[in-house]
Amino acid sequence: MASALVRGARRFPPAMWGRGFAKVASGDDIVAAAPDVALQKARSWDEGVSSNFSTTPLKDLFQGKKVVIFGLPGAYTGVCSAQHVPSYQKNIDKFKAKGVNSVICVAVNDPYSMNAWAEKLQAKDAIEFYGDFDGKFHKSLELDIDLSAALLGPRSHRWSAYVEDGKIKALNVEKAPSEFNVSGAEVILDQI
Repeated sequence: MASALVRGARRFPPAMWGRGFAKVASGDDIVAAAPDVALQKARSWDEGVSSNFSTTPLKDLFQGKKVVIFGLPGAYTGVCSAQHVPSYQKNIDKFKAKGVNSVICVAVNDPYSMNAWAEKLQAKDAIEFYGDFDGKFHKSLELDIDLSAALLGPRSHRWSAYVEDGKIKALNVEKAPSEFNVSGAEVILDQI
């Protein structure tokens, strides 16, 4: 089924992971690659209302900071819940020891679903969760994928990146959204 989900995806050697799917790669500025894009911090509906449905510009997330960000197909989905988020959650102290200011999880979901999912995983204290409700962030980076075959619609590839002051230092993109080989915490820790 995974091959049906990423029709036409090419296989690349490890040095090219990320380049086959994304328009960005190591050395690129993530903020410049997604101009005028903002994400929505995970929150309850009441918090959304009281914040006037505020969004967070990318420059606020990355400027002057060391950030690990990982994207996944969706909240409450199998690999995302059972492997991807837990890999970052259990390694948060190792990221902090390497000087990482924040670890961010982003998916093409609304911020309210992301909030409920983060609470269910008991991961909100360790990881910052953001929604990309319209997929604009992932489309800008060419990390979007159509998962209609799995009844998910437009979503994100499974990926991870280490970003310093907006510059991508490492980018890893899975060959299929059901795979979990290159986007986990252990891989990105070795790249910092």
